[in-house]
Amino acid sequence: PSTIIGKNCFIGRGVQIGSNTKIKNNVVIKNSIIGSNVIISDNSTIGSTGFGFSLSNMGAQNIYPHIGIVLIEDNVRIGSNCTIDRGKIDYTFIGKNSMLDNQIHIAHNVIINSNACIAAQSGISGSVVIGNNLIAGGQTGFAGHITIGDNVVVAAKSGVTKNINSKSSVAGYPATDINKWKRNVVKQRKGL
Repeated sequence: PSTIIGKNCFIGRGVQIGSNTKIKNNVVIKNSIIGSNVIISDNSTIGSTGFGFSLSNMGAQNIYPHIGIVLIEDNVRIGSNCTIDRGKIDYTFIGKNSMLDNQIHIAHNVIINSNACIAAQSGISGSVVIGNNLIAGGQTGFAGHITIGDNVVVAAKSGVTKNINSKSSVAGYPATDINKWKRNVVKQRKGL
């Protein structure tokens, strides 16, 4: 009774939604368990099928089935026009107190632990595991099947292609230590 669901939403069979949650207009939620005090903004889709296929058998009719779910813990905010894919077999996970800006894509089997802050137009490929307290600037991209430690900062427009250790700050493409990246930018501008 304490959850608000906006206009033109679709809530699929078996979806569970906690208390004091606000689901804004035109939201689609399938195959998901949503915690309490969650905000899901307009036009977002939670629990859709991920992008799994074989390169040897490509085509729209040959996408691998996904039978997992999405788990979203308490106090999470999801912006407008976000897509969070369901797990292929088990789950995609968004930890408590996380904030996702607008136009973010979270692929299948991604695990984002607590207190993440991810800015707009970022994309996280399948099976990425992210520790606590991630800060990711706008338009960051994460390659699939990598691990990001705790307390990591990723500068805007960075491309993360490898594992990142805890307490790291990275920038650039491919993302590298931010201080090293800054030195390289200065060298390039000086023509060295």
